[in-house]
Amino acid sequence: MGELMVSKSPKSEANKITTVIRTLGFDQFPINVREVALEYSSAICPQAPIVAIKPVAIPSFEGMLKRSPKGDQWIIGVNEDAASSGRINFTIAHEFAHYILHRDLQQDFRCAQKDMHTWDALGKKIEVEADVFASYLLMPADDFRKQIDGHDLSIDLLRHCANRYDVSLTAAALKWREIAPGRTVVLAAKDGYLDWSSSNERAFKSGAYLATAKQTIEVPAASVLSGAVRSATGETARLDARVWFPREPEGLEIKEHAFVVEGDGFGYTLGILILPERDREEKGDDELLEPLTGTPSFR
Repeated sequence: MGELMVSKSPKSEANKITTVIRTLGFDQFPINVREVALEYSSAICPQAPIVAIKPVAIPSFEGMLKRSPKGDQWIIGVNEDAASSGRINFTIAHEFAHYILHRDLQQDFRCAQKDMHTWDALGKKIEVEADVFASYLLMPADDFRKQIDGHDLSIDLLRHCANRYDVSLTAAALKWREIAPGRTVVLAAKDGYLDWSSSNERAFKSGAYLATAKQTIEVPAASVLSGAVRSATGETARLDARVWFPREPEGLEIKEHAFVVEGDGFGYTLGILILPERDREEKGDDELLEPLTGTPSFR
């Protein structure tokens, strides 16, 4: 299957659709991803478009993309049980991504929130690509920059972005992590342990990452996350960088934000660690949103 794969850039494909939307005069947010998926697929592949987006109760799955037995149409299914509109929106965009990027590879995609390190290399690649496409389609980088320029990170800023794009607070935080300058790590904690962690490229290259896919990592007792409680503003503090990253220089401080996120059937503490910049060679802006050490729940 890997030999058949024709690589498309998830960012470029999402940006191409954004350009079409803007050309038609619909540069408004949140993007109606249901309408976009149906109409765009019909325009680019009229012989086998997406014909419906249906609520489907799929135990342990967030969503699916399935081709009809005749091969002349596709259907997106979304598990809407106890899901917020932001989670549903991102799931639809994720399945639409599989259609745009991967429909020549498989006839059936079933996407669940599970550890990426349990998948084979191709499975992990296409799931990461689908999340990147969805992120750029729902939250175009240029518009996101306009929302955050001149503003310090805060729960209000993340909520503004989440509401503007109809995505989850975590999806907005992961996009902020990519767009904001400097070294940033976004993570989620449940029951005293990290569920996942995602460093931006600058942080990862400097060694500031938490390998949650390889080991169980307890939330440090000295961190803000360890005692965070639900509040309207979240909690912020400065602390020694070595609380989280022992290899950082002595005396270096980082800024830690903690936001308790609660919803139907789920709850976790979202953490954002901002480290001082260090002089290191950077990669270009076209890198994927990697490394993902664990499975960030964009939804």
